[in-house]
Amino acid sequence: MRPPLNRWSPCRLLFVLSLLAMASLPFGALAAQDAAPATSAEAPRIGVVTMQPGEIFFERFGHDALVVVDPVTGDATSYNFGYFDPSESDFIGNFVRGDMMYYLVALPLGQDLSYYQESGRGASVQWLDLTPAQARTLAASLAERAKPENARYHYDYYTANCATMVRDAIDGALGGGLHSQLSGRSRGNTYRSESVRLASPSPWMWLGFDIGLGPFADQPLSRWQEAFVPMRLADALRQVRNSEGRPLVQAEQELLPHRIAPEPTESPRRWWPWLLCGLIAAAGVVALRRRRRLLGGLALPFWLFCGIGGALLTYLWGFSAHQAAWANRNLLQLSPLCLLLVPAAITLLRGRAPRAWFRLVLWAVAGVSLLGLVLHWLTLQAQYNLQWIVLLLPIHVALAWVLGRRDLPVTGR
Repeated sequence: MRPPLNRWSPCRLLFVLSLLAMASLPFGALAAQDAAPATSAEAPRIGVVTMQPGEIFFERFGHDALVVVDPVTGDATSYNFGYFDPSESDFIGNFVRGDMMYYLVALPLGQDLSYYQESGRGASVQWLDLTPAQARTLAASLAERAKPENARYHYDYYTANCATMVRDAIDGALGGGLHSQLSGRSRGNTYRSESVRLASPSPWMWLGFDIGLGPFADQPLSRWQEAFVPMRLADALRQVRNSEGRPLVQAEQELLPHRIAPEPTESPRRWWPWLLCGLIAAAGVVALRRRRRLLGGLALPFWLFCGIGGALLTYLWGFSAHQAAWANRNLLQLSPLCLLLVPAAITLLRGRAPRAWFRLVLWAVAGVSLLGLVLHWLTLQAQYNLQWIVLLLPIHVALAWVLGRRDLPVTGR
């Protein structure tokens, strides 16, 4: 994705920089090779530019754009679906609610790639083997859609992002041929597995995706759906045939070398290390059963984390348009009820016994957490959250067993 720049400012502020950048980038040669004498009847050349992931959170998933090379002038125009306007009214509120508007921007390819060159992100282009009619239709539709009155679209992280817009535009030019070839194939990847993989270099981002995504994110994806990731789309295009039976990708060309950490690779996700950590933490709670003040001090941040996390998951499900976060069963592990336990933790820190309702809430939190394990094994619509269950359930049960007894003593330690 592009950085959060103003919708119109990139076209003005980076224009001078683009003139300097174009002299040093390899796509200068790209345009030159097509600058041979041509007639206006010749079709434009269409390519898909894929930018590798960056190091900032909004760059982790990579980016892509469609490039159109004019057959007469050789000018390369990038059609980039990754712009949004932070100056729009209630921008932050719309972002939180999942009601984001993005833009398609047409700009010189040199200007578009200058940012990626500066940040060390690689870029390559796949030239598409389209019929002249298909190429003209696609170029015309992109030019029309890039007009200010048509450029806005409702953004969704998984189903309507920069990569899916590129995918859909190509599919339209092929008369649905891309969808028909990709929708019936799957590698078993999910929105969660792809999100966690790409976010793994940033632990906080990885944590947010894995906890915040609900069962929607665990459905096996077709190659068509998987193309929400620009690099997956590029890989899928290599396997597609055009309307005449030839490979859709005619040629590939590197535009910028990748100078930073590469895209994270796939790795198996195991739940048993999480269980081990949960059991060790639970054993620590039991070992501290006579040191209630210390236990209260340790439980305080744990309950705050669970309670605040649960409140956020509740908001995402009940009050936002983030469909991927709906019906999230991590709510059973990160219960908002934990916020009610925070005053009791402070009471324990003061060396006093909490009130009777504390035990009821404590056992309710443990019971709801146990329900999450039962639902995980019984439900038909699976959610991949076993690691969070086996980590948090032992801790909830241990705290309930130690602090939820009627004869709870509180020492001065």
